Amino acid sequence: MELQQMRYVVAVAETGGFTRAAERCHVVQSALSHQIARLEKELGARLFDRTSRSVRLTAAGEAFVPVARQALEAAERARAEVAAATGEVRGRLAVGAITTVAAVDLACELGAFRQRCPQVRISLQTEMSDRLLEQVRQGVLDVAFVGLVPGARTVGVRERELARGELVAVVPPGHPLAGRERTTLARMARETFVDFTAGSAARRQRDDAFRAAGLTSEVAFEVTTVEFLAKLVRAGLGVGMVPEAIAAELAGLHIVRVRPAPERTERVVWSGLGPSPAAVAFLSGLGVDVA
Repeated sequence: MELQQMRYVVAVAETGGFTRAAERCHVVQSALSHQIARLEKELGARLFDRTSRSVRLTAAGEAFVPVARQALEAAERARAEVAAATGEVRGRLAVGAITTVAAVDLACELGAFRQRCPQVRISLQTEMSDRLLEQVRQGVLDVAFVGLVPGARTVGVRERELARGELVAVVPPGHPLAGRERTTLARMARETFVDFTAGSAARRQRDDAFRAAGLTSEVAFEVTTVEFLAKLVRAGLGVGMVPEAIAAELAGLHIVRVRPAPERTERVVWSGLGPSPAAVAFLSGLGVDVA
């Protein structure tokens, strides 16, 4: 069993086809198919069900792919550790972030890191905090920037709080609250909300504040990005509550401070098993000591 064979299997599983997998791996399809067939013979089981229209993992394939990913990540980590021992930072840096991250200028930080460590392959994805935490635990991401309610516990990761702030209301022009600087949580409870997905960390920041005040609210529109939230609010479909630093960037909306204000913390998290050399270098650039 070879790492390249594992790499081909994972590519087919992720792209859904042998042709696309071969393109990703920069090999001809016949070579990729041949190597997967050799691996299946060695394992004594088919990893894919192939039809003229689709390629699907078999039960054996479903069991094999997660372990193959771990083996590939371990091999890459080993190469990175050896390089780090000789003074060179290389490998990968997979970063995740919520769309409302405001504690750091992430684009600027990633650009500076690329200048410092040009041999590192950088990737970035945006997701909700809960999903980002899970991906860090699974080793899919090296570092993630999340937003949580104060006091929220994280399991299986290490973390550092970067900032603590409040949510403010954003309302469209012409709204009764548009001309006011402040309002109360009780007054906001009378509004229809555009908010993040129920159960998400972003949603809990507001829900917990309403619950603590003995209030309820109606959420008619659920979204996963602050950009779409702002678009729906501009259309007059409801009001929203977002971090103050983010609200200042949403053109065409009025900001209203709320008392008592829902609170949130921004944190950077990394693997509880220890960061990779690239993650250590990146976190160090943020002033985060992982020791």
